[in-house]
This record gives sequence, structure tokens and C-alpha cells, in this order.
Amino acid sequence: MGNIFMVLLTIILLQNSAQAADKLRIGFSELIASYSTLPLGQKRGFLQEEGLQAEFIRMGAPVGMTTLVTGEIDYYTSIGPGVAAALRGVPVKIVACYVPGPTAILIARPEFKSVQELRGKTIGLNVFGGNLEIIARNIFKHFGMDADKDIKFLAGGPLEARLLSMKQGLIVATLGGPPTDFLGKKMGFVVLARAHELFSFPVTGILASDKKIKERPDEVKRVIKAGLKANRYIRQNRDGTIQSWMEWMKVDKEIATATYDSVGKAFNEDGSLPEDGLRLLIDEAKKAAKISREITSSEFVDLSILKEAQRELGIQGR
Repeated sequence: MGNIFMVLLTIILLQNSAQAADKLRIGFSELIASYSTLPLGQKRGFLQEEGLQAEFIRMGAPVGMTTLVTGEIDYYTSIGPGVAAALRGVPVKIVACYVPGPTAILIARPEFKSVQELRGKTIGLNVFGGNLEIIARNIFKHFGMDADKDIKFLAGGPLEARLLSMKQGLIVATLGGPPTDFLGKKMGFVVLARAHELFSFPVTGILASDKKIKERPDEVKRVIKAGLKANRYIRQNRDGTIQSWMEWMKVDKEIATATYDSVGKAFNEDGSLPEDGLRLLIDEAKKAAKISREITSSEFVDLSILKEAQRELGIQGR
């Protein structure tokens, strides 16, 4: 009798906990490692620990911003578009950052031994005006070069096409997120720079609507905490992360391992938004929107809930 009672009690408790989970819809833009914090957080039970259950929906930034404001999704995870939208008056805010440095890698033909040796040469990008071009310009700036004068950029399409162009000598270098370095090395190319080792440029985190922040601050805090736990896991658990990435990105173990070794340490543990990286994002968004007025970060950043989450998890925020 006692056993039956325990079974029934367990079923009731399980049903209650399933019903108690708040259902969320979270938008992300690309199936790459940088966007894996919250999906891994669900896979490893960190969202569930916070009483949350998420559906992850792949969508481009324009759709992401629109659906975030209308409430069709609860959160979006690409930071750059959030800054650009907020500058146009869209009521959204960055509430946490999970990948503060760009994960792009600059690879070149083997005859080039340094970034400076690329002066005057043609570098392949996916498209003009995208994140890769911004990151490339900042890599060259870091090494004392002016991309407008010292580099020729060529829009070469997808990574596979650019690697082929490099093989043929039509371009001498290109950039891309992992596993660009792994694939490049296989073809005999060399890594000249890893962007996240050179400068900050916030990539992914959590964007929420002003309405959500005002009406559901506790939910926002629980999402932030789940992400912080996931990032801690990513940094500390190589094998478990590789396994999760294989499933989420649908890649084999070799690619997932190469990706982890390339960017595993690009994930932060405190969710903070680096000031220099934020300034870079603002400047790029202003340039793109042709805005000249002075911008304050309070227009599109609200880290008050993050600070609460950090305190509750015993994290020393910056």
C-alpha cells in the first residue's frame, strides 16, 4: 500500500513540476557555438532548475526584433541587432551578455606569417557591411593598419567558397567563426589572429522588451541565472559541452571538439557587458544608422536584474 502511495505521490509531484515550468520562446539567429548558452542550459537542466522550459526558434534579426516587441517571443539572443534597434527607438534592452568577444578567426595562405604581411592584399568576406567586416576592420586596426587604405575586401559568399578562392589564390585570407580554423588548417592555411583575444565586441546574450523587464523581472532574472550556470558549465566541462554541441549544431565529434578548443573560453562566467566592446557596438550602429547625436548606454542596456542574479549566484560582477 505504501509503495502505491509513493508512486502516486511521485506522479502528482512530477505533474505539478511540469505544470509549474514557465514556457518561453527564445529566438536566435545562427546554429553556431556562440548561440549555444541557453540551448545547452536547457539540455543540461539549468533552465528547468529555474522553473523554465524553452522553445528555441531560429530567426533573422528583423523578425527577432519585431516578435520580441509584439511578445510573440520572450527573448532574443543576438546583441548587435538589439543595439541597432534600440537606437531607432525600438523598446528593447540588453539585460545580459554571454559571449563578450567575437569568435571570428583570421586565416591566411601559408606564405603569410603575420597580420601586417596582409597589407595591400585581398581579404575575403561573406558579405559587405556585416559583422565579419566590422571584426576584420578592428583586427587590422589592432595591428596598426587602416583597412580602408591597407586592405582590399572582396565579398566571397559562404565559407566553403572563400576557402576555395584562397586555394586558387584569388584571395589571400578570410575570416569566419569556428571551425574556420580547423577547416583552414586541414587545407594547409594558417591562423593569424583570433578576434576574441584582441578586443571585446559583444556577440550574444539576452535581449528583452521594456514591457517584459517591467512586468516580469523575476522571469528575466531566472533566464539570466540559467545562462550563467550554462556558461560556467561550458567553461568547466569540455566533454559534456562537446557532446551538447554535436547534438545542437548537428556536427560530428571532430568539428565540435575543434570548435570547443577554439572558443570554449570566449564564454564569460558573470554575464557582464564589457564597456569597450559596448562602445564599439554603439559606434558601428551609429555609423550604419547615420546618427551623430551622443548615445548613452541606458538607452539600450539595463543590467540591474543581472546584478541581482550575480548576487544570488555568488558571482562578483564587474
